[in-house]
Amino acid sequence: MAKDWDLFFRIFLIGLTNGALYALVALGYTLVYGILELINFAHGDVFMIGGMTAATVALSMFSLQEGASLGTLVPAILVALLIAMAGCALLNATIERVAYRPLRRAPRLVPLITAIGVSFILQNVALIWKGSAPIAMPRSLPDGSIFTIATCPNCVVYTWNRLFPILITVPVLIGLVWLVRYTRRGKAMRATAQDKDAAAMMGIDVNRTIAFVFLLAGALAGAAGVLFAFYFQTIRYDTGFTIGLIAFTAAVLGGIGNLPGAVLGALLIGLIQAFVEGLSWHSPGPGWTTTVVFSILIMILVFRPQGLLGEQTPEGG
Repeated sequence: MAKDWDLFFRIFLIGLTNGALYALVALGYTLVYGILELINFAHGDVFMIGGMTAATVALSMFSLQEGASLGTLVPAILVALLIAMAGCALLNATIERVAYRPLRRAPRLVPLITAIGVSFILQNVALIWKGSAPIAMPRSLPDGSIFTIATCPNCVVYTWNRLFPILITVPVLIGLVWLVRYTRRGKAMRATAQDKDAAAMMGIDVNRTIAFVFLLAGALAGAAGVLFAFYFQTIRYDTGFTIGLIAFTAAVLGGIGNLPGAVLGALLIGLIQAFVEGLSWHSPGPGWTTTVVFSILIMILVFRPQGLLGEQTPEGG
């Protein structure tokens, strides 16, 4: 019985860890959709660029090795976060300025197709930059146990390396909520999302506000890329495609355009994935987890397109 509980808690906490990572990416989708009603399918590839940047910083600048000391590991993570977040923020803002802003008044299908095109461009840039082989990161995060179950002292439930994504994600999420709800920039974002023309008449620089949202979404994608590279110890040019679609599913599940909904959806998707993988004896193969996630996406779109926390929008409204 103790081992059964150990397995349950292990799977549950792994799901929370994965969900925290998905939340950072899902929030980027939600921020952009909330202000432009645009599904930025290039967002997952911005995340991938962030992961590749983190791997480059860790391996080239710090020569990170397996079992590196905290004196080497912490600066490597902080510098990777700084460079990846800044680089991805600028990349995302550039994409908005060059690819999306000229199409803002175009039919919705046009920027959607453009986003898919930008996604392919970023994948091919990464392919030229780093090649098709996965970039292997050293196992550098400490993996000592944090706590165990009292009735099963030898059953390790949670380790420090699994806590790493949560330690980064929680402060970022708190800062994002504070920014959106309690700052003038956040008020401008909310006003622009509600009515761009009215916001402009009230003196809000709509273009600058939208550019800031893309900067913010890009920074979140960069942070998620760093977490992915250090936590999963691998990144390749097409990683952003799969992770991006999973995070998009999370955003839709929670209610795209709704920040708490994106976090809730990401945590639920992380837990569902973890339990499907943990109960692998019922699975026909490793692709079963992805099948379950995208089956959820289809069911949401059919039965509750507004998501769990989203509001029903009247047709044409």
